[in-house]
Amino acid sequence: MGAHAGREEGATRKQPTFLLVHGANSNAYAFAPLIAALTLEGHRALAVDLPGHGVQANFPPSYQAPQDLAAFATAPSPVLSGTSLEDNARHVAGVVRRVARQGPVILVGHSMGGATITRVGNQVPDAIARLVYVSAFCCVRIRTILDCFLLPEGRATLLPTIPSVGDPERTGVLRNNWRSADPDFAVKAKAAFAADYSDVAFRNALNAFEPDESASLIRDDARGHPTTWGRIPRSYLRFTLDRSIPLALQDRMIKEADATTPGNRFDVHSLPAPHLGPADPAPLAAVLAGLA
Repeated sequence: MGAHAGREEGATRKQPTFLLVHGANSNAYAFAPLIAALTLEGHRALAVDLPGHGVQANFPPSYQAPQDLAAFATAPSPVLSGTSLEDNARHVAGVVRRVARQGPVILVGHSMGGATITRVGNQVPDAIARLVYVSAFCCVRIRTILDCFLLPEGRATLLPTIPSVGDPERTGVLRNNWRSADPDFAVKAKAAFAADYSDVAFRNALNAFEPDESASLIRDDARGHPTTWGRIPRSYLRFTLDRSIPLALQDRMIKEADATTPGNRFDVHSLPAPHLGPADPAPLAAVLAGLA
């Protein structure tokens, strides 16, 4: 009995763990359906809250109902103002080191979380079994996330159509009112993030969004280094219906990464999904399970 238990424990410890990193205005909760789908198929998965997100997120009283829009536009963000991409990477690298004690780590980043996992790859390449970009930013020759949107391939993004709130120079953050009662706001947000979702499914997703994101993240150097990040096996999950990170931009990032490390090219998969991913997480979970 003891020897059998020991063998089972050893096998479990060698199982890979999917470590999931969210994008802007999000948190670990956004991965709950995906984690459930992976776990039900016998996989290990853990989502991390980036600094200033999740239980640390800032929800000013003026953001609650009834909203005080004037106060909301000027309220400072005590937790996210000044948070850098390096802060995100350092936090996730610490989690990677701990998870790696239990077995291989498959580090997954969605959207702006791709910039974080790239920087983590620069820091702890030997602790990561695979990097997975889920319709995410992967900068190698492009310096910043902001630079991505200045390229011809990035200009089709619908993100600028979503109205922002306040002055980042004053609040220290990029701020959105995801609880806006303006029906036009909901139409624009849905087109950018989840055009093929039902209205009910999109409202449920939107309810988990956080109003603030650090203003510095889109300007920080997000590039992967060929000698560190570049030696980690990597996969890219293209979302072909994405209107936030246009497909042409996804393909350019894949192409530039492959050209930088021709001996270690992306393993590419495509899903007919918008930026938030499939409304049913099963197809995404199936692709990730195949990587394990």
